[in-house]
Amino acid sequence: MTILCWVKWMSNASAKPDTILVLDFGGQYAHLIARRIREMKVFSEVLPCDLTMHELESKKSQMKICGIIFSGGPSSVYDGEAPSFNIDIMKVGMPLLGICYGHQLIAKNVKGRVIPAKNNEYGTTFVTVDSPVGVLKGLDKTEKVWMSHGDTVLELPEGFHLLAHSDSSPIAAFGHEKLKIYGIQWHPEVVHTEKGNLTLRNFVFDTCECKPNWIVDDYLDHAIKEVKREVGEGNAIVALSGGVDSSVAAAIASQAIGKKLTSVLIDHGFLRQGEVEEVKKIFAKLESNLIVLDRKEIFLKRLVGIVDPEQKRKIIGEEFIRSFESISKDLKADYLIQGTIYPDRIESGFKKHSDKIKTHHNVGGLPDTTSFKAIVEPIKDLYKDEVRVMAKRLNLPKKIWGRQPFPGPGLAVRIIGEIDSKKPEILKKADRIVTEEIEKANLEDRLWQYFAILTDSKSTGIKGDARAYGYTIAIRAVESIDGMTANFAKLNHDLLETISSRLTNEIPEVVRVVYDITHKPPATIEWE
Repeated sequence: MTILCWVKWMSNASAKPDTILVLDFGGQYAHLIARRIREMKVFSEVLPCDLTMHELESKKSQMKICGIIFSGGPSSVYDGEAPSFNIDIMKVGMPLLGICYGHQLIAKNVKGRVIPAKNNEYGTTFVTVDSPVGVLKGLDKTEKVWMSHGDTVLELPEGFHLLAHSDSSPIAAFGHEKLKIYGIQWHPEVVHTEKGNLTLRNFVFDTCECKPNWIVDDYLDHAIKEVKREVGEGNAIVALSGGVDSSVAAAIASQAIGKKLTSVLIDHGFLRQGEVEEVKKIFAKLESNLIVLDRKEIFLKRLVGIVDPEQKRKIIGEEFIRSFESISKDLKADYLIQGTIYPDRIESGFKKHSDKIKTHHNVGGLPDTTSFKAIVEPIKDLYKDEVRVMAKRLNLPKKIWGRQPFPGPGLAVRIIGEIDSKKPEILKKADRIVTEEIEKANLEDRLWQYFAILTDSKSTGIKGDARAYGYTIAIRAVESIDGMTANFAKLNHDLLETISSRLTNEIPEVVRVVYDITHKPPATIEWE
């Protein structure tokens, strides 16, 4: 897997790379479209949907723009405040592809008819390819795709042709081959669309006639230079959790500013069992300047009785910052470095037209004001698998780059409902059991994440011939490439039985175990 970074020309320095622009209408996967195209060795950049003609001309002076893609988005094209675009962009004669909302928006602007769908399509869908031409060249009669939409295109104007349909979308794809304008209702950029890459390749190489003349250079040098530039002569602390994201951010910052950096691990009481000791051991070997702040009582006091997950995340985000501010005064550090990655920012709704799915403690959960001069995020444009590649290039141990993702708020967002002083200990034991059994089965490299959730559901059970009334633990295990979408893992029933037996036998408060068989979407990977 390649790492997103910046441009290096294949031939002479004056050459311009063939480029596909992605106009972002608030879609969760706009950045993923650009990433898929970059993997084809064609440069791609995500820009706001309200790109002006002046800005477009400016971009043309920097790169050879061969085509434009309109992303998906959460709005209806008929919403009063629905994001739109400069109609003059459709008049420059450049190939255009609309995806999901972009598909509907193009249809509306060429005088087609878009209506609310009678049956919404969310998740895996099968489409019938009526005409395998243009961007659908090489597709079979029936294709498995991934959709997420509420509106649908019902009619097209003269010159535009139906290319594909589904049971709920009479026009799931259309095209105008002379104008090189296409729309598809499904998302070719996600892994659940089986031939999504072929569709994008058709647009990039056949329709737009791009050449693979962009090479991915080493992101590491760029990231180090950016940290040096932002921090300058100042001191900084890095928020360290021991996970791959924060560890890579710490390693980059260490190379950038050396002894002016201090790593700070906050023990908020919701880390996994033995996590603090493990992180200390790893970073002692890396000769890192590490400070551990014990803030368990402070975090628990603020979280006791809190039910709403967004409130939990905001409280944790605020307490994190206040803890970092406190230690930064002693260290005379003006900058905070953290391992925010792109999916964190996407799900927190950081873009103008995107929906907030859930607040991440290190993005949307941050308080409005802090005492830091700046918060520096050296890997904010990368996905998790790309961060893992970075970790390997930085020679970090497998215990770091191979770790499964763990939310910054920790187990606090795996306790559903109200938090009290006992629930974190129950969940720590449950999480350890799930982890041990998954790793005994040698599944850790196959799975993206695997963990336990302490639900707020209690039920009756039997223990020792007596009635028991206790908690339900949910097990979550998923497979994914980048965390933006995921499939639940089809674990062996014997393994699930072993985990269930251990959970109910070793944790007195647990009487029932369930397994989550929901994909992302419609669910998120974490429950809160």
